[in-house]
Amino acid sequence: MHWTAALPDGAGRDGAGADGGRASPVVLLHGGPGLPDHLGDVAGMVADLAPVYRYDQRGTGRSVWQGRHTFARHVGDLAELLDAWGAARAVLVGYSYGAELAARFCLAHPDRVAAVLLMCGPFLGEWHAEYRAERSRRMTGAQRERLRALKELPRRSEEQEAELLTLSWFTDHSDAGRGWRWAERAARARRPVNWGMNRELGAAGRADPLDRHVDELRERLPARAELLAGCDDPRPLSALEELARSLALPLTRIEGGGHEPWLERPEAVRACLRRFVRDALRARGCSA
Repeated sequence: MHWTAALPDGAGRDGAGADGGRASPVVLLHGGPGLPDHLGDVAGMVADLAPVYRYDQRGTGRSVWQGRHTFARHVGDLAELLDAWGAARAVLVGYSYGAELAARFCLAHPDRVAAVLLMCGPFLGEWHAEYRAERSRRMTGAQRERLRALKELPRRSEEQEAELLTLSWFTDHSDAGRGWRWAERAARARRPVNWGMNRELGAAGRADPLDRHVDELRERLPARAELLAGCDDPRPLSALEELARSLALPLTRIEGGGHEPWLERPEAVRACLRRFVRDALRARGCSA
């Protein structure tokens, strides 16, 4: 089911929902920033357990928005969406940038989070250099040069944009061959990319990094909170291990999984998600 929710400032949030009504909703927060929702496969893993909602963050997908992007605005959007759905609290599953958004929502609205699963993020500390080095290692010299050339173009055609995204994303996967096919498919489906939103929220993250709020986050997280990581993600697993230690949270490591571990290890991710959602609903006294 697709729907559009109009928010008080006039922005619309378009998304998809799996109706249920017998439990607190599961809300999926997609990656980016600047990409449309792409968590349909993840939603299908738990859609029989509870209502599942996915939404396109403002300025992406079908959610048209012209204006400045801030963490506060995106956190506020989620609170307003919960109101629109009639949900006092929700089980949050945040992926990549969505994991940072989920963490910041916990900081601002801890009373509205029944449980939270942080998937493949957020990455704190000085992790970028290690990530860039590993991504470069997974590419050929020709691929590195082509990606650099595409980034430097003042304007890109549709084909050039798809090529840039494919080159940027194929290294996220454990297997280069399958990773190229997955990245090529994603490069055509996850469009258009809102590069302005990506830049603005990237700058916001540098100005006010989540690292500064770890102690506060530890106090505001719900009792049921966990992390999940793909061991073959080019982003350093050690960064998520350190975050798990800092927050005193369990971390599930998906062997053979990259930055989208549900593609390479769907059964392992499915088992983790279903166990997490079931446990969260039992704690709330809901059937699953």
